[in-house]
Amino acid sequence: MTHTNPTTGTATTAPKASLSRMPDPGEFVPELSDISAALFRATGNRSVPRATMSLVHLRAGQIVGNTYLTILNTGFLRKAGQSEERITAVSSWQDAPYFTYAERAALALVEATLQPAPHGRERVTDELYAEVAKHYDEKALATLTVAIGQINFFIALAVIGKPQPVASLADQQWD
Repeated sequence: MTHTNPTTGTATTAPKASLSRMPDPGEFVPELSDISAALFRATGNRSVPRATMSLVHLRAGQIVGNTYLTILNTGFLRKAGQSEERITAVSSWQDAPYFTYAERAALALVEATLQPAPHGRERVTDELYAEVAKHYDEKALATLTVAIGQINFFIALAVIGKPQPVASLADQQWD
């Protein structure tokens, strides 16, 4: 990135700032790639559309305020051909006209899972569970539950390790 000093008019190139707090944890815990691959296999059974899982994962990244997860899942959605309106509206999905009832149920489920419940109430109420179960059969509901667990696994890595924001898993994530 080039920056011009307003006083001298001299252009300088800023060094690339390191955003990662830690090196790639896979270098120290090689089993991480096996865990990650197993989670992707478990959620890749096609019982829940991949776009729905990416919407859920994007919302999770937004809820925890993590740029890495937000950019990564936005990239997945773009590559899958999702409209900019749908991607942008994930943060305000409750009143956005771009989502199916099934997607709304999935987004409500991830929000209930990640956000604190009102005092004395369950995070996932029986009513919410029933609404989600109306849209997903038993296999799909189990898969959606694993997908929410999957993003929670990656939330820990993302908020603690703070990898570089990337739009693809093929890009360099760790310094």
